[in-house]
Amino acid sequence: MKSNKLCRMKKKFFLPMLVSLQLLFGSCENNFDPYIYGALLQGEYPSTEQEYVSYMMVCYLPYTTVWTYDMGSGGLQHGIHIQSGGAVRMFDSASDICAPATTVGADWERLSKGDYSNCFYYWRGNVDDGGNLNHFPKTAQVTRMTEVIGTLEKAPLTALTEEKKNNLLGEARLCRGLMMYFLLHVYGPVPVILDPEKVIDPEALSNTVRPSLDEMTQWITDDLEFAAKNAPEVAPDLGRYTRDYARFCLMKHCLNEGEHMEGYYQRAIDMYNELNTGKYDLFKTGSTPYVDLFKNANKFNKEMIMAVSCSPTADGNPKHGNANPFLMWALPSDVAKGDPFPMGGGWFQAFSMDKKYYDAFESNDGRLKTIVTSYKDKNGVVINKDNLGVRWNGYIINKFPQETMTTFQGTDIPLARWADVLLMYAEAEVRKTGTVPSVAAINAVNQVRKRAGLSDLPSVTTNTKDAFLNAILIERGHEFFYEGNRKIDLIRFNKYAQEMYKGVMPTHQYMPIPNYAVEQAVSYGKELKQTWERPGWAEDKSKAQQSIN
Repeated sequence: MKSNKLCRMKKKFFLPMLVSLQLLFGSCENNFDPYIYGALLQGEYPSTEQEYVSYMMVCYLPYTTVWTYDMGSGGLQHGIHIQSGGAVRMFDSASDICAPATTVGADWERLSKGDYSNCFYYWRGNVDDGGNLNHFPKTAQVTRMTEVIGTLEKAPLTALTEEKKNNLLGEARLCRGLMMYFLLHVYGPVPVILDPEKVIDPEALSNTVRPSLDEMTQWITDDLEFAAKNAPEVAPDLGRYTRDYARFCLMKHCLNEGEHMEGYYQRAIDMYNELNTGKYDLFKTGSTPYVDLFKNANKFNKEMIMAVSCSPTADGNPKHGNANPFLMWALPSDVAKGDPFPMGGGWFQAFSMDKKYYDAFESNDGRLKTIVTSYKDKNGVVINKDNLGVRWNGYIINKFPQETMTTFQGTDIPLARWADVLLMYAEAEVRKTGTVPSVAAINAVNQVRKRAGLSDLPSVTTNTKDAFLNAILIERGHEFFYEGNRKIDLIRFNKYAQEMYKGVMPTHQYMPIPNYAVEQAVSYGKELKQTWERPGWAEDKSKAQQSIN
């Protein structure tokens, strides 16, 4: 590690950010190796290639598994990949996959039922693991990333070659594009600053009105397109972003927004063609390939396009690299030590699979082997389906098993898998054509089903566009549960209310903007609309109500 004696900086945030990064990313796997974050020793801005690399890496800070971080944007924030407040809680807990989280507090239960009617618990700037899920300060972090991008754009050729500059810009813009993507799917369109010349412009900072969906969609697309052309082809360190990951993200984004953006379904197919080079394939090794796919022994297998790289010696200390506590969040606290849970009980079973959702799987689906439907408690009592809603929330999601006698595991957290690419391709094609699926689209879905030990789709699911899309939605849920996709998928299919209903109707598609942000907009003479919904939400709710009645 280089010296920690940092130069004086005009920009106060630079010092703490570098220090924070030094602490966050160390690992024996050489993922985000600490040497990357060597301190600046001279000058007020980066002047060497290594200093520019260190400067850019701040953009990765929200994408760690550290519990909270501070980017100088209004208080502590949860990372996007931290379970208690990140993508899994935002998009899987608040969907049909998970049973209502009744054991961890009223706010958890409210969110897991899609109840966003109470805005108070989104008030403060800081976050905690209970009810204060405020990601809105990430809009200011977009501004911080914009400043990094602006500084990189001005880097002289004496410090960075054109290729290296574009590589760093590709990573930074992919980080920014994904931040906007996350915010869009949590809140709907939100105000952000993307022009480096306006990061300290009072007028730009006070422009707190929502952009249109088309506008924010295009901003995300622009960043992802740039990254798909300029990010490194091969990651310099495990867990850093590549062009292929940018292509994957662009494919998903275009699929989500294709209904209102011209040419987006075709662009998604274009990304499939760029990824479909033979480099990636489904993991099929062994008798239980889906189970084994997520184990430590099979890290960096051909199916993984990108993952949060977790250290094999991870212990939850941010100095020791990313860690995977997914199972601990899925285990009831009273589980006895023994097979398949050698460490015993977890953290309140905040995430669990709803029985109704479990029962919708085909009985011979190999993916069910990652779900535990009964367990023995510390008193030797067998807890099963008869105790659901009393002793435990729902079935145990054992997708990321305990492989070491440690609370925190070193299993990587998948962000982009080839199975997702196949299912996205099939969906994009049929949405683009508006007709019955092609043989290639059907085959793409069947490849995923075959790996799960299932037969090909029956003809009744492939003889119409709508039937095929419904089959894809089912397949996506059964393939990607507990990976942070489900709510976004349901909304894209216009079935969030219909599939989500758990005794109460979801109050909104998206979380409310914190009250303080709305009041701040008023102080600027602007109106930041509190709620937002996509076209089709009313129809979705109407169909849900009809099914209830």
